[in-house]
Amino acid sequence: MTQTTEALTARQEPAGRRRIHRAWFVAAVTFVTIVGAAAFRSLPGLLIDPLHQEFGWSRGTIGAAVSLNLALYGLTAPFAAALMDRFGIRRVVAVALTIIALGSGLTVWMTAAWQLWLCWGLLVGLGSGSMALAFAATVTNRWFTERRGLVSGILTAGSASGQLIFLPLLSWMLERNGDWRPSAVTVSLAALAVVPFVWLLLRDHPADVGLKPYGAGEFVPKPPPVTGAARRALTVLFKAVRTGPFWLLAGTFAICGASTNGLIQTHFVPAAHDHGMPVTAAASLLAVIGVFDVVGTIASGWFTDRFEPRRLLAVYYALRGVSLLFLPMLMAPSVHPPMLFFIVFYGLDWVATVPPTLALCREQYGEDSAIVFGWVLASHQVGAAAVAWLGGLARDVFGTYDMVWYASGALCAAAALMALVIRRQPRAVALAPA
Repeated sequence: MTQTTEALTARQEPAGRRRIHRAWFVAAVTFVTIVGAAAFRSLPGLLIDPLHQEFGWSRGTIGAAVSLNLALYGLTAPFAAALMDRFGIRRVVAVALTIIALGSGLTVWMTAAWQLWLCWGLLVGLGSGSMALAFAATVTNRWFTERRGLVSGILTAGSASGQLIFLPLLSWMLERNGDWRPSAVTVSLAALAVVPFVWLLLRDHPADVGLKPYGAGEFVPKPPPVTGAARRALTVLFKAVRTGPFWLLAGTFAICGASTNGLIQTHFVPAAHDHGMPVTAAASLLAVIGVFDVVGTIASGWFTDRFEPRRLLAVYYALRGVSLLFLPMLMAPSVHPPMLFFIVFYGLDWVATVPPTLALCREQYGEDSAIVFGWVLASHQVGAAAVAWLGGLARDVFGTYDMVWYASGALCAAAALMALVIRRQPRAVALAPA
């Protein structure tokens, strides 16, 4: 295999002159990419009321489109991880961002519910699935052998950072213009703006620039492209489903998605608005969740490098469940200290579950862990999709979201128990040939 000029130059450069390993620059580009792509995830919760008022669509109908988006976000992830093995990270991510931009941009011309399902549900769902956490897992596995927990925490926090940046902006645009379309165009442009950074700065493997993975003792050659991406993704799935830890990881992560993306991200703003809180104030609270999510997720990555991930997961789910049980009594027309306490507490726990879940996938499934995590993430999004739809349906039927908060709190308690019974795996075993 012929070395590129860049790789040769990197090999010849004296070690003492390279103070910062290239892996950290790749992680930085990945972080910025995830931040830019997070714009599309900030919008659905803000669109429920505007679309309901303009088109007369029920919240259940709009929630169904969000459910399709969330389900495809998860179901696409394992195939995207396999496609990255076949075609490279840069190509897959650049195409995914373009699809996101196309789907979001086309929504400004929609007039029927099926067009919402097609643009926001299908196109944005497929594009976002390729930008899912399996992307972060692939970058972490290829470029790092040390500090994986910390890096996975930082990359996971990228989605929260994007939410922090875009939620206040998008909600302000909605209230200022009285129209949701400028917000959709902003999402489209944000996705397109990241494409040049991905293409010019991201690299698929340390061997592309003649380097060892960060923390590795020896040079690791770049593996040849893996053909049959769909077949490999399905083969890994069929073998993983025969193991107990897979079902426990998938079950806990489904509850994670149900209690975050499907519940709070989709329904918190309309639920707060039901109690008289302005949309901008409710969206700002979600943005504050994003602030503390960054802190909590990075801290969780640091903890995962040092403590037993099963116990961390149990603690995270138990605390999340308790907080959700108190949420109905905290809803009010204005922001008050107890609600701020909930926002901070919940934000620290938002996706703190990702680093220990990634660590358990690596422990159990070795070199196939990125694809296995893609399937585990699929369960996360199926759980999110179910609650995005059921939450809207419950609001239509009962006139309140209270039942949804209580049910999600009980599910989190079940997830804490499931995490504790995941067996230790002393030696990771690959599930499918590379």
